[in-house]
Amino acid sequence: QVQLVESGGGLVQAGGSLRLSCAASGRTFSGYAMGWFRQAPGKERDFVAAISWTDASTYYADSVKGRFTISRDNAKNTVYLQMNSLKPEDTAVYYCARGGQGLDLNPYDYDYWGQGTHVTVSS
Repeated sequence: QVQLVESGGGLVQAGGSLRLSCAASGRTFSGYAMGWFRQAPGKERDFVAAISWTDASTYYADSVKGRFTISRDNAKNTVYLQMNSLKPEDTAVYYCARGGQGLDLNPYDYDYWGQGTHVTVSS
């Protein structure tokens, strides 16, 4: 069993920054890719970013490329999402999840999910 707990969400003005954290416990995420997704009200859950276990390679959705950075600290069992130049359209609940061996974009390829953290970007 893996427990994932997100933190770091909040209210920020457009152009501001937030850093989300996702702490893993239990069987942790050793050997697995990790991903961040987001879901705005009334919309589907969308892929944001993913990071591999093996070489920390990363992949980003086009909408966040150049603004968001995903990273991981395997010693602390924690994955991060640094979000800069935030826009009102980034407003959503952000979820971290444990993936497989590759950098998957489909949420169905992730088996453990956190409870989510709210991010609101005001204009």
